[in-house]
Amino acid sequence: MHVVGFEVEIRIPASQSLKDRRQVVRSLLDSTRQRFGVSAAEVGGQDTWQRATLGFAVVASEARLAEEVVDSIDRFLWSRPEIEVIGAETRWVE
Repeated sequence: MHVVGFEVEIRIPASQSLKDRRQVVRSLLDSTRQRFGVSAAEVGGQDTWQRATLGFAVVASEARLAEEVVDSIDRFLWSRPEIEVIGAETRWVE
């Protein structure tokens, strides 16, 4: 079994309030859960208007499969016009 944690820091330039920000974050989390079958949560920056840190957990039978899912999530987030990806970190759980 292979487990990967993927943490992504994003910026939401159009957000003018916490409500705007939560709407974008909720949409991203719901989309990634449904599309990729991963666990997803907001793990940081909850009290800022334009920044958020999202965390994703991937469990797969092979390391290659887990890596492919992480790459797909990364590409998906980079393709979203309403956000800017500031940074990302992948952590393999032993």
